[in-house]
Amino acid sequence: MRFDRHRLVYLDPARWTKILGSYPAFREIPAVVDWVAAGYPLIARRPLCDDGAGLVPLGLPLPPSLGKLRLALAVSPDAILSDAPPPLLAEAGRTAPPVWQLTIAALVARDPDTRCFGSLAWAHLTGVPYLSETSDLDLVWQVARADDTVRLVAALVRIEADAPMRLDGEIVPPTGFAVQWREYASDATELLAKAADGNRMIGRGEMFA
Repeated sequence: MRFDRHRLVYLDPARWTKILGSYPAFREIPAVVDWVAAGYPLIARRPLCDDGAGLVPLGLPLPPSLGKLRLALAVSPDAILSDAPPPLLAEAGRTAPPVWQLTIAALVARDPDTRCFGSLAWAHLTGVPYLSETSDLDLVWQVARADDTVRLVAALVRIEADAPMRLDGEIVPPTGFAVQWREYASDATELLAKAADGNRMIGRGEMFA
């Protein structure tokens, strides 16, 4: 079992203590011990060589108050209760600082299906203070065609010009090759694409091939 990048994964609280038994250092962090019982998700990540056969690779990004550590775990598929896409920006944006609201409104108006990950998403999902004055706004856009992408990127350039934060994020076409919007906005003929099985360089035409 493997999930797309940024996919949220909810675990069975009854299995969490046993899972943490394989990660002694994590059991020393009270927030981690209580994480799943609080109803918080983990996030899909790429597999590592030591994850173990048949296990699902997941991550747990901790807030700044806990050092912004990125914890890597691998769990049995039968410990998973459900999964979900990253939250819509329209919903998570209610958690954002007031100074972000005009930018978020412009982004949602441009594409109501815009989703977010990173600090804003985790603040929204948990109520824990993940955001800081230096936080970026991390976004995901599903785009069907190259001409749609050109229009989206042009809009992002305009919106970011007046934004109080850095806009970061990925454009994801039907091929699944996620490309940073800034990279697409450049004149590069080859683009760094991210996929569930790793990174690769692709030509612009391959994004929608």
